[in-house]
Amino acid sequence: MIYDDKNKTITTNRLILRLFQKTDAPAVAKLCNNYNIYKNTLYLPYPYSLGDALSWIERHLDHFNMNKLYEFAITDKETKKLYGAIALSNNHHFHNGEMAYWIGEVFWGNGYATEAAQAILQFAFNEKEYHKVFARSFHSNSASERVLQKIGMEKEGVLSEHVIKEGHFEDLVYYGIINSDSAK
Repeated sequence: MIYDDKNKTITTNRLILRLFQKTDAPAVAKLCNNYNIYKNTLYLPYPYSLGDALSWIERHLDHFNMNKLYEFAITDKETKKLYGAIALSNNHHFHNGEMAYWIGEVFWGNGYATEAAQAILQFAFNEKEYHKVFARSFHSNSASERVLQKIGMEKEGVLSEHVIKEGHFEDLVYYGIINSDSAK
């Protein structure tokens, strides 16, 4: 993983994680206007419109510059094609943050979420000096849980029937990882 602070990009073997641009909005809307992504995420609306994408993207640079939230487009290193998004919150007080991501359904099963998540962990620990990164997943989303396990996160607990999605209560599974190099 290579982080370029000037351009606010993270480069991996196959991916470039970069800030979203307004020109990404049509692709974001197309990828997010998908029931299978909606049902596995806490906050994405469905249907998902171009306006939803634009209003979401317009806050990213300010959040990044305030060290509040880092939201990256997951793109192909060669073709620049947009695959999805990954974000990392920043809780300055506790030196931790939450990771969240989505990948367009047509790109599922290619390891993009795992590669991006591993890069975000390195960014959190090496660049931002977090002590811990955590993530939440619906218990019904086994693919997301596998991504978190592959990057070394451990299941920390389950909040039973913690949120309502489509009129049904869903369990939230919490995963976390401690930066072994951070000060205790």
